[in-house]
Amino acid sequence: MRWSDVRQSYPNQWLVIEALEAHSQNDQRILDLIAVIETCLDGDKAFQSYRKLHQQYPLREFYFVNTDRLELDIRERQWLGIRRGYADQSPG
Repeated sequence: MRWSDVRQSYPNQWLVIEALEAHSQNDQRILDLIAVIETCLDGDKAFQSYRKLHQQYPLREFYFVNTDRLELDIRERQWLGIRRGYADQSPG
């Protein structure tokens, strides 16, 4: 589904969605194809469900959203620093 279809099918609802097809453009994540994973009563429940799914399936792209939004605005963050696994290794 596209975001406009999701909004029409699930008006005024909190959802956990998965990006099936997506791309990045100008530090923004554009979701081309979306699957609705779960409907939730409120934002807290949606966040809890999102966290659980993200822990179970860390390589899948989940989001929690409200269909009141006309457009999705998902910003990408550039992470700087050392990853924990690499910090423990000393050279030499």
